[in-house]
Amino acid sequence: MGLQRRRFLTLAAAGMGAALFPQGLQLLYQRAAQGELLTTRGFGPLVKDPNGLLDLPAGFQYRVFSKLGDRLSDGTPVPTLHDGMAAFPGPDGTTILVRNHEMHPGLPRAFQGVVAPKERMYDPIAPGGTTTLVVSKDRQLLKHYVSLAGTSRNCGGGKTLWGSWISCEETISTPEHPANRGPVQKRHGYNFEVPISAQGPVTPVPLKAMGRFQHEAIAIDPQTHIVYQTEDRGDSLFYRFIPKEPTNLAAGGQLQALKIKRYPKINTGQDFPLRKPFEVEWVNITQPDPPLDTVRYEGYDKGAAQFVRGEGLCYHNGEFYFTATSGGEKRLGQIWRYRPGRTAADGGTIELFVESPGKEVLDYPDNLTMAPWGDLICCEDGDDAINRLIGITPQGELYTFARNALNDQELAGVCFSPDGQTMFVNLYHPGMTFAIWGPWDRRG
Repeated sequence: MGLQRRRFLTLAAAGMGAALFPQGLQLLYQRAAQGELLTTRGFGPLVKDPNGLLDLPAGFQYRVFSKLGDRLSDGTPVPTLHDGMAAFPGPDGTTILVRNHEMHPGLPRAFQGVVAPKERMYDPIAPGGTTTLVVSKDRQLLKHYVSLAGTSRNCGGGKTLWGSWISCEETISTPEHPANRGPVQKRHGYNFEVPISAQGPVTPVPLKAMGRFQHEAIAIDPQTHIVYQTEDRGDSLFYRFIPKEPTNLAAGGQLQALKIKRYPKINTGQDFPLRKPFEVEWVNITQPDPPLDTVRYEGYDKGAAQFVRGEGLCYHNGEFYFTATSGGEKRLGQIWRYRPGRTAADGGTIELFVESPGKEVLDYPDNLTMAPWGDLICCEDGDDAINRLIGITPQGELYTFARNALNDQELAGVCFSPDGQTMFVNLYHPGMTFAIWGPWDRRG
């Protein structure tokens, strides 16, 4: 056991509390770990889908559209590996969805990539990107088309405050170092902006000042316009980007990494107390666009905290929640809560909100969003044959809302229509998008 882990255990047992888990949550997690996951809370137990696609609680239904094998409105094939996604208000009550496709060079031909004219591709041999979907108020697909092309491993992302989607590349491939993902012709590892007004493939502009690393997701503080970012690595950092111009990320800015005060270089993956806030500060990254994969090393050398595979990230009511997919004593996932300060100079606090005690409770949390009724909805990306949507109450209680009944692939990109009446979620492969609706007031 390292020195810092011993210090954290001492801290948890002494000045900050007598146990890693508050007593009420400890009992709840013990029951859940024994197979008593609270499927009867919230919306009730799941009903087996006769179509074998998606199990949902009684009273809920779904519609599937924009799936692998279909054709987009621009005539090109629907790509697969549907991943991160966000919903925006459109004209006449429509919802505009911007959806990632986590394609990368070297995949088999059966994995259909994004097709676009070469002049609209960032890298002409990279098959990733985004598609945009327009869905009517009664959940009918009106049109869908390519909106970003030539990128690689577009995994997560996040919506801006000005009507666009930031699509994140989860790769650091370069022509010299293809990172076991097939050859590329340009450097990758960037964020790209896709306006919802785009009617076809945008001109791709890498947002280099936001960092070149294995990006996962972003979320923006509406008070300060600071952009927070996660990184999918076993020794990842939690970042923020302070833009020079609040609505123009391409104008540059300062990239920083989170450091927990009094505990420099702490690995948060184990022995971290639950629901205990710790003050943080932020260290500057001076080389946000290095030739090699060194951004996290620079931050760590300056004392930044490590998280085990930072992935999903969302903002709600002055707080940010993000997942550490493989963190925790069981290495099955953690969910963190960060409360920013009022200004950039005020570092804020971070605390461990939820930690999985077993696969039955939570298995590799990935994408997540805040539901209109105030619960987190989290997509699992576990190694087992079952992947679900897990609801998490403000008290940290967990329940199952949906289950992939088709295969062992993850559900991804969960989000809600602007009116809160429709949940959208993707099946990763074979790629398809679900619109889900029903008695939401049963939970709220």
